[in-house]
Amino acid sequence: MYIIAGLGNPGREYLNTRHNIGFDVIDRLAEQEDIDVLELKHRAVIGKGVVAGQKCILAKPQTFMNLSGESVRALIDYYKSDDRSELIVISDDISLDVGQIRVRRKGSAGGHNGLKNIIAHLGHDGFIRVKMGVGEKPKGWDLVDYVLGRFSAPEREAMDRAAERAADAIRMIIAQGADAAMNEFNRKVQ
Repeated sequence: MYIIAGLGNPGREYLNTRHNIGFDVIDRLAEQEDIDVLELKHRAVIGKGVVAGQKCILAKPQTFMNLSGESVRALIDYYKSDDRSELIVISDDISLDVGQIRVRRKGSAGGHNGLKNIIAHLGHDGFIRVKMGVGEKPKGWDLVDYVLGRFSAPEREAMDRAAERAADAIRMIIAQGADAAMNEFNRKVQ
C-alpha cells in the first residue's frame, strides 16, 4: 500500500505558507481522486483511497514539520508498506525556483528538517520524494520567517499549477515508476 505524505505544520496560522505546500498537494490529489482526508490516525490526518489503480493512504502528519518522521514511521509500520518503493514524501524546497518540482528516488535532507527527521526514523534516505520549489530565501531574511511566510499572488498561482503537476507526478510514480516521473516532471517550467 502506498503512503503519500505531504509535509507541513498543523494549525490555521500555517495555512498557505511555503512550508505547508506538501499539505496543499495532498489536498489537491485528494480532491482529484475523491478521497476524504479527515481521519486522525498515526499522528496524521489521513484518507484511504485508490490512486492510479493502487490502494493509497494520503497523509498530512500532525507532528509539526521537524518531527514528521514519527508519523511517517507509524504509517509505514501499521500498513506494512515498503518504505523504499511505496512511500512518497512531498516537501518544500528553497533550492528550487517557485513553481518548479523535482522527483527524486533518494537523497539527503538538503537541510530540510522534516526530511531529516524522516531519514532518522527510517534509517535510510532511499524513499521517493516530490520536492516543491518555493524559491530561495531573500538576502537578509531569517529562514524560518521565510518558509513560514505566505506566497505573493503571482507565486500562489505558480504554486497552484505546481501542485497540479505534482499530483500528476505522483500518479505517474505509482503507475510507471519514479524514473518515468523524473524524466517527465524534472524539466524546468517557464
